[in-house]
Amino acid sequence: MNPCFGFPMHRRPLETGFEPTDSLFSVREALCADLPALADLLSDSFHSREGLMGWTFPFLRMGIYEDLRHRLRDRRSYYVCFVALASVGSSPENRPLVAGTVEMSLRSSFSFMGLGSHTHQKSGLPGFSDFNSQFPYVSNLAVGTGYRRLGVAKLLLAACERVALQWGYSSLYLHVLENNHHARRLYFKVGYRVAGIDAGGPCWLLRQPRRILLRKSLNLNA
Repeated sequence: MNPCFGFPMHRRPLETGFEPTDSLFSVREALCADLPALADLLSDSFHSREGLMGWTFPFLRMGIYEDLRHRLRDRRSYYVCFVALASVGSSPENRPLVAGTVEMSLRSSFSFMGLGSHTHQKSGLPGFSDFNSQFPYVSNLAVGTGYRRLGVAKLLLAACERVALQWGYSSLYLHVLENNHHARRLYFKVGYRVAGIDAGGPCWLLRQPRRILLRKSLNLNA
């Protein structure tokens, strides 16, 4: 049973194997008890509290909380949310400090641009024949301000890679904004490469940065 929501969990627990003893952080799947900390982290990472945005911030946080709660409650077979926990310290509620988070799920290749010549290769494992038009997609990678540049993002991305391989996929995808130079350097450093770029359209008209689709090839024999 899922003690948080009171109904059976039908999917098999993931074997992340990602709690390095020499690290300041450990990685595990998110629990419902993590929701308040995750909502705070995601809200602060992707929304501003300054100016007029400060008035809407509580509502944005509430929306993020409810969306994430729904995804954790749904617990689809090909969805995972990871949290990175600091090995030292605890919150006022005596809970481990959440240093970062990331989500990964299967997305349709028709939902995103740039996949034409970069279709992922499947492992040939039984049970995956219905997913020819889908691929693992990383989203909502966020690291708390006090934990940045300490390797948290790399740990979270590595956990996603291990699970994508368990799912039988040999490629992993994510988007990054073209003006997010720090994130782009990180992704290139860990092996991601450009798979496609937004052609423009609304981004050009609204003077918004384009999204770049990145792809990483995974070693199925690792």
